[in-house]
Amino acid sequence: MSSVSIEPRENVGVVRLTHGVTNPIGPGLVESLSSALQQARSEFQALVLAGGEKFFSIGFDLPALLELDRSEMTAFFFGFGDLVLDLYTLPIPTVCAVKRHAVAGGTILMLTTDYRFASYGRTLMGLNEIRLGVPVPYAADLMLRQLVADRVATEVIYRGELVEASTMEASGLVDRILSADDVEPQAVEFAAEVARFSPDAFAALKENRVEEVRKRYDAHGRERNERFLDVWFTPSAQEGLREAAKTF
Repeated sequence: MSSVSIEPRENVGVVRLTHGVTNPIGPGLVESLSSALQQARSEFQALVLAGGEKFFSIGFDLPALLELDRSEMTAFFFGFGDLVLDLYTLPIPTVCAVKRHAVAGGTILMLTTDYRFASYGRTLMGLNEIRLGVPVPYAADLMLRQLVADRVATEVIYRGELVEASTMEASGLVDRILSADDVEPQAVEFAAEVARFSPDAFAALKENRVEEVRKRYDAHGRERNERFLDVWFTPSAQEGLREAAKTF
């Protein structure tokens, strides 16, 4: 069964994570989301990335990923990196609609879109990898530093705190804070509004925006991904990750 669905909204495709309540990110979700992106790119003029009512995504599926050996984890992690870059460079307008929590890998998926709409209240997000004993993936580091001031990005990455979406709005990580009921409708409306312009012109402009991140990831992504994996398999990181997996 696919862990991703595509819901048409006229010229906007809502690509929804449907992998249980928390939408943990594992090999199956990466494969399904990659396929959904290709379909959305060919069928729609804009894309809204959405999750569930309680979680956008809890992040990496730690219980499942901790069972993988180095070769299997390498395949997953490089596939996730490819997915992130595919989303980030998609040549159509993209908006992320976050009704509730987007943690670690969930925040990384948020960073891939052109705009991010989230609900007020206790909607937590952030890159807490450092607290689990691993670095933030290289692609996410690049995207975050392109999006917000370097000092803000450094605080987000070094401190690893999970904060409410309204806090992220002040830094520019979130574009709009809305009621949970309004997040998706307004994301779709906004995506359709941006998509009314020339698709060729938009694609050219977006290529300009994402060019530097793409170039740096192409040049250094393999090396930095391997370094992430080196840390992932250290005894101290495994201990922290296994402790965190108990909360899933």
